[in-house]
Amino acid sequence: MYHKTPMKNIAVFVDVQNIYYTVKETFNCHFNYKALWKDLSKLGNICVANAYAIDRNDTKQIAFQYILRNIGFEVKLKPYINRSDGSSKGDWDVGITIDVMDTINDTNNKIDMIVLLSGDGDFDLLLDRVSCNNIETHVYGVRNLTAASLIEAADIYKEINTELLLN
Repeated sequence: MYHKTPMKNIAVFVDVQNIYYTVKETFNCHFNYKALWKDLSKLGNICVANAYAIDRNDTKQIAFQYILRNIGFEVKLKPYINRSDGSSKGDWDVGITIDVMDTINDTNNKIDMIVLLSGDGDFDLLLDRVSCNNIETHVYGVRNLTAASLIEAADIYKEINTELLLN
């Protein structure tokens, strides 16, 4: 008798700025979010898909955000802040962390797998905590620009390569 493996419930969290800059620096092209969605859909049911971006009110970015929404992502925007000292601020680390924890603690959504797209080592503690809840963790990143601690914290590390790039 054939038993079908139950589909996993997947939650995806994309650090858009990190993926944009690491892919651009390494491959001089863009990440293919549609290919990612297709690959993840083979692994299970995507229940949550958040893409975290900085709002610079730029027409190219608005068009890109529209594409992400059409794929199935909820796009979360934070204003880009230019400080008086010339420095700038625009990261989503705390927001992503809170959303991941809220998602895994949501009793209405039994999540089996967290997928994080980022190379930021600050997320290693988050993945350690998620793993304590018996939730599989996957990280997608550019190998030479992904923190070793993040790769180590993930159950599965997927190197961004040509299959996930737009040419």
